[in-house]
Amino acid sequence: MSQNIESHQVENRVFPPSSEFSAKAHIGSMEEYERRYRESVADPEAYWADMAGKLHWQQPWNQVLDWSNPPFAKWFVGGRINVCENCVDRHLESRADKTAIIWEGEPGDVRRLSYRELHTAVCRFANALKDQGVASGDRVIIYMPMVPEAAVAMLACARIGAVHSVVFGGFSADSIRDRIQDSGATAVITADGGWRRGSVVPLKDNVDEAIADEPGVKRVIVFRRTEQDISMRDGRDVWWHDAVAGVDDQCPAEGFDSEHPLYILYTSGSTGKPKGILHTSAGYLTGAATTFHDIFDIREDDIYWCTADVGWVTGHSYIVYGPLANGATVLMYEGAPNHPDFGRFWKMVQDHKVTLFYTAPTAIRAFIKAGDQFPEGYDLSSLRLLGSVGEPINPEAWMWYHKVIGGERCPIVDTWWQTETGAILISPLPGATPLKPGTATRPFFGIDAAILDEEGNECGPNEGGRLVIRKPWPSMLRTLWGDDQRFIDTYWNTYENIYVAGDGARTDEDGYFWIVGRLDDVLNVSGHRLGTAEVESALVSHKAVAEAAVVGRPDDIKGQAVVAFVTLKSGIEGDDDLKQELRKHVGKAIGAIAKPDDVVFAAGLPKTRSGKIMRRLLKEISASGTISGDTTTLEDFSVVAALQGGKEE
Repeated sequence: MSQNIESHQVENRVFPPSSEFSAKAHIGSMEEYERRYRESVADPEAYWADMAGKLHWQQPWNQVLDWSNPPFAKWFVGGRINVCENCVDRHLESRADKTAIIWEGEPGDVRRLSYRELHTAVCRFANALKDQGVASGDRVIIYMPMVPEAAVAMLACARIGAVHSVVFGGFSADSIRDRIQDSGATAVITADGGWRRGSVVPLKDNVDEAIADEPGVKRVIVFRRTEQDISMRDGRDVWWHDAVAGVDDQCPAEGFDSEHPLYILYTSGSTGKPKGILHTSAGYLTGAATTFHDIFDIREDDIYWCTADVGWVTGHSYIVYGPLANGATVLMYEGAPNHPDFGRFWKMVQDHKVTLFYTAPTAIRAFIKAGDQFPEGYDLSSLRLLGSVGEPINPEAWMWYHKVIGGERCPIVDTWWQTETGAILISPLPGATPLKPGTATRPFFGIDAAILDEEGNECGPNEGGRLVIRKPWPSMLRTLWGDDQRFIDTYWNTYENIYVAGDGARTDEDGYFWIVGRLDDVLNVSGHRLGTAEVESALVSHKAVAEAAVVGRPDDIKGQAVVAFVTLKSGIEGDDDLKQELRKHVGKAIGAIAKPDDVVFAAGLPKTRSGKIMRRLLKEISASGTISGDTTTLEDFSVVAALQGGKEE
């Protein structure tokens, strides 16, 4: 029996780009995309060399790609580059007075930094790091709120060759300790606290707990944000403002080898310790800068807002490195999207005249649940492009985003990529690609993406299989920090020298890629392998449903029974009639095989702090009613407690 994933979702709505948008776009037609894509995958080294040539190099490379020891790639071999110089210094001649960062704190305070001011701040902090004993190659933990100084700290590390590892400001002391131990970090950059939903997150207290028994950490630099009382240990802790006081505001940008480590970013594995994804300098920056330019169709006067946190890869690639390498104006926001209410994001779009808006499907579904009255209360006419990131977007959530936020005039770039890929690999180009709700459409230039079956054969249209990348690309992870074997086993062991993303997917008749769910989340129902994303999309297409997560529960007859956890829109009550209606709705949309055996109404779903649904916990609840796995990345434990207490049989 074939083990390929079956796909039953049908989407016939198509939204071509407007002639007005296409006329001004960097890539203005599918003919141009097709031609450039064919050329780029026929000779990816030539394409990426051309893109890397747009950066500033202190010494040119002598070899574009060394793939002699797969899966360990080396890009732009022999070249020397400074990532920070490319994001800051090279704009001083033509954009010194242009705003680099607009920042809004949760309490409403606003700051603006020009490229000149950003350069000064980065140089001062880079010199302060050196004064505090941080040198090239040292690992530095950054655990900060979403303030401009978080970006300054990242850029300053890049400037002096220190390797940063940003830890999301919502993570616990245990998470910090794990990352310090794995990376061998010698310094931590943090703040007294940060604002989140009107409360102070005690960042410095968490750091103190994390490093109580970590003698390897020699220095803790503390930015003053919330001004609550904290303890400062003599000889180890220093205030940011004291560290930069009287420090020279010039710090030469030394060139580093193209493969010099830039950062380690930890991503949770399904079991065991977090994986330290290692990204290096030149290839990563080439990927982030190139994709940002073309996919977001950046123009000189754009105000760009990515709502992610710098603790996630989206914040690295599409708040800091990609946008700043393009000389863009970036909006950063410190707090929660629903503080003081669900109008906060839309008020900020109105106030700052945001033109490019990039957020996650989980946020979009939360806005849908909250009600249209929030976005309808603000002027969103400045928006010209919307983006989606983090997981597949349900077609009905896409349609809401298109109509209510985009006013039916803004293209949506539904982007597929991973912490491991460093940059977007599959996405529409907004001036060229006809859009279909729910698909990331076509691969980016130079990216040889495919769907393969169990034997390694390429799947035909609408045949589900494994999403893979068949040729190396510059922004790919280089390894897992300190664990080359785990790197090989996790990503490269299925097919020879082919990267396996871990997602199940299919292509349609137009070559558009549809993600049907993580391979770990595939349901095996009576011999049929179904992707969770399709069942969830069918549920969310019902008028009563705001969000859904689907998991499998062991079943003696079927192998797995389908269990749907459903969050309803505001004001709608769940009852047995609605459960049956939802089961029939899924059966009509996909087929009887996909009908949920159980529908559990839930006020909320367990999510990581980046907004991804933790289906692993739902599997445990559906199977046994309790959870025993790791919950350190869980955003709100009360959601799990409610599900455990109210599990429906």
